[in-house]
Amino acid sequence: MASQVVQFAGLSDRDRKTVTPLPSLAEGDHVEVHVRRRDGREQTLSLPPAAISAVETLLSRLLNGERVAVLTEDQELSPTDASVILGISRPLVVHRMDIGDLPFRYVGKHRRASLKDVLALKEMLDARRKAMDALAEDTEDLVVNHGL
Repeated sequence: MASQVVQFAGLSDRDRKTVTPLPSLAEGDHVEVHVRRRDGREQTLSLPPAAISAVETLLSRLLNGERVAVLTEDQELSPTDASVILGISRPLVVHRMDIGDLPFRYVGKHRRASLKDVLALKEMLDARRKAMDALAEDTEDLVVNHGL
């Protein structure tokens, strides 16, 4: 059974060309969303200041052609969902859980990890990858420039 916790959304090239980017907002600006329903009713919703930054980020990422997903900080993820975020296979996520790199709990027979813990592991893996890339560059430099 496929997991539906992490659902990515994106804009088609056609939609990206027709959507007007949100102008840069200044302190004190207000954002309202105008909704026109199928039955013709209209409604205007005023966004609180804390939501404006999230909407700006969401729209800019979508307009750049990126696919996005909205998750809550305390959301629990399956190993499959965590693998999407971490960019590694599901079996490797389970291995990370088994060796203690990724805290989890069982819900029945199913493993669940919090988004916070998944993101902390991602930060650690990204830092390791960056260090390994830097080490590889240094090694290549030693071989190419110093004949070692």
